[in-house]
Amino acid sequence: MLRNYFKIAWRNVVRNKTFSAINILGLALGIAACVLILQYVSFELSYDDFHEKGDRIYRVRQDRYNEGKLSTQWAAGAHAAGSSFKAAFGEVEDYVKVITRSPVVVDYGEKSLKVEKVYVASESFFRIFSYPMVAGNPATALSEPNTVALSESIARKLFGSENPIGKTIQQNRKKAVKVTGVFKDFPANSHLKADYVIPYLTFKNDVGPDNNPDNAWQWDGAMSYLLLRPGTDPKALEAKFPALVDKLAGEEHRKYRSAAIYLLQPLKDIHLYSHLMMEAEPNGDGNTVYLLLSIAFFIVVIAWVNYINLATARAINRAKEVGVRKAVGSLRTQLISQFMTESVLLNGLAVGLALVAVAVGLPTFNELSGQQLTLSLFLNKTFWLALVALFGVGAFLSGLYPAFVLSSFRPVAVLKGKVSASRQGTALRKGLVVFQFAASLFLLVGTLAVFRQIQFMRQQSLGIDIDQILVVNPPIVRNDSTYMRQLAAFKDELLRQPGIRQIAASSVVPGQASDWNAGGIRLKGMDESKGKQYRVIGVDYDFLKTFDLKLLAGRNFAKSFGSDPKAVIFNKMAVQQLGFDQPAQAIGKQIDFWGETFTIVGVTDNFHQQSLRDAYEPLILRLMPDVRGFFSVKLAAGQYTRTIASIRDEWNQFFPGNPFEYAFLDERFNEQYRADQRFGQVFGLFTAMAILVACLGLFGLATFTTAQRTKEIGVRKVLGASVAEIVQMLYREFALLVLIAFVVATPLAWYAVHQWLQSYAFRADLHWALFVVPFVLVLFIALLTVSFQSMKAALMNPVNSLRTE
Repeated sequence: MLRNYFKIAWRNVVRNKTFSAINILGLALGIAACVLILQYVSFELSYDDFHEKGDRIYRVRQDRYNEGKLSTQWAAGAHAAGSSFKAAFGEVEDYVKVITRSPVVVDYGEKSLKVEKVYVASESFFRIFSYPMVAGNPATALSEPNTVALSESIARKLFGSENPIGKTIQQNRKKAVKVTGVFKDFPANSHLKADYVIPYLTFKNDVGPDNNPDNAWQWDGAMSYLLLRPGTDPKALEAKFPALVDKLAGEEHRKYRSAAIYLLQPLKDIHLYSHLMMEAEPNGDGNTVYLLLSIAFFIVVIAWVNYINLATARAINRAKEVGVRKAVGSLRTQLISQFMTESVLLNGLAVGLALVAVAVGLPTFNELSGQQLTLSLFLNKTFWLALVALFGVGAFLSGLYPAFVLSSFRPVAVLKGKVSASRQGTALRKGLVVFQFAASLFLLVGTLAVFRQIQFMRQQSLGIDIDQILVVNPPIVRNDSTYMRQLAAFKDELLRQPGIRQIAASSVVPGQASDWNAGGIRLKGMDESKGKQYRVIGVDYDFLKTFDLKLLAGRNFAKSFGSDPKAVIFNKMAVQQLGFDQPAQAIGKQIDFWGETFTIVGVTDNFHQQSLRDAYEPLILRLMPDVRGFFSVKLAAGQYTRTIASIRDEWNQFFPGNPFEYAFLDERFNEQYRADQRFGQVFGLFTAMAILVACLGLFGLATFTTAQRTKEIGVRKVLGASVAEIVQMLYREFALLVLIAFVVATPLAWYAVHQWLQSYAFRADLHWALFVVPFVLVLFIALLTVSFQSMKAALMNPVNSLRTE
């Protein structure tokens, strides 16, 4: 019987090629989109799930307060936190501190290599985290100073087939370090990614015995991870932190009128839900992940709706078949089984086509999303279980209602030709079409909102000129005793070149967050309790001139003023935080900066140091003529290639052994919007797929509706109706459905976009065009979809139309 069901189902598929193709293609697109999104989502949700002790690992998050107000939130907080909590609380089984460092240049024999991903970590690193070692002892690899653990790929580049353990390499051509471990390359789904791990003991030795970081509660920069004992309640442990911190650091916190709250972040939550200062790397967005998951649901539901719509619409055409089958003894359960078999067959063919589409489209999807997803998902049992579940649910839900409708016809009425479309069935089909286009409109408004916000941020004035500026990364290998002379000579040589207008050095450049967060800064003579927190950028004399920063009051740094090494320039927000209403009031005032006295010589207008997602921050530009930072070279318009080549030559002369790495600042600044742009591209891709699937269904429905009204169209033409009037009549019904979809989708889309924009400090307004343009576009696409059938019916000879049965 089952074989008979499939045989009949296949005959129906072949006989009704247009409807079958529409159903299969629509379902395939829906399932393919769903599979792609599920692969992306599963990757994002898999971050750090490979750690054997992951459910017991928590990172210590630090929230700093000034006078009771939250000022900063840190991923890398006080150095004292991890070791102090381990010593005080038995619930903590172990801890590890991790610090991200600048790149290093390593040499072994004739080989020289720059390593980007450099960490400092305490000796428990490989015991707590499940990063497998391929050589060396994980328990002791980080237990001695002046040693290092390398990733497998870095070890291979340096040593080839040699055994690296015990070998000595040169770090930045200053320090000899011994290789004590080689670990497998960190997986892509790890929020920590290192190629070069330095023991924390090396860091402690470098800072000296007078600056023990294990007791430092005002020295931020260390990510602390705690391994809790089995059965420990994280919230209960967290509640014990304030009393201990007050005991160990209360006096220091009260001195600066600041306090810190320490909270525990589950390891699994870091990638999707943590966006704090000094994260190890830019993290993902949990809201985006679940939004894409909802899009996957929408698209596959739209595809199932297509099937239901077309199957029920064709019910009248198959009524005689049902009547004959019932007349010869078929039971209703047997008819339901037959129609469910058709649903299984169509969904099965769609799944096969969808898998082919995923395999072919994965590279394009990776390019759009910025991910490196592979077809290894096809080897995952969980994926196949999920796919079988999706197939089963889809076949059941999309086939159930049509099966009940088709099997409910009474044979007597059917065979007498008394069956016609019911009002309930017609209303259901129209309701489902409204749902499809409401979902499509919702997604399209979201896509346009994303791109409009990105365009808005790129077009806004930054308050700082970043055009035609070439940024050269800081030298890694340098002689600090001669660096000041090298820097001055390098700048003088570049300024002699006609293609270069200005050059400045700074600790960070626009587009980067300044990790120099200075607390306790106050006007000279004021009580220590009045100190506030500021972000500080170290700059040279030429920074303001190079970036064309606008001075609201005072002057720029100048070598002619002998006091300028103790001078600072505030931005407008920093002056307001200091308590002045007008920038001019702050000029000449002295501040206490960590025990030293500095004079405010200028006030700049607020400028965007980072993207427009972030609000203005109180910034201090501190003069540091020998700043170890980035070089920003203002180029004259014209021959960039020749100018860059000459800069490279001078670089190699003054900073030998350092890689020459550069980027144009406007491109680097816009990299901050790359995640939003990729999200918009992915959102747009699946929105287009949703509209396409909906239009496939609309095309099939229009074909059926037009066929049902063929005789009516013939009568109207005989009575004098023009082609334009016939087409208008057929358009009106579908245009009304899109209009209803617009009314349904608009308030939902407005609310969703409004909520999404709240995460941006500077955001585009919700313009009426954001909603009207998608409506016009979808209406045009919908009418274009039904045009072929409408025009065909309107142009048909009425004699032929009136002969149809």
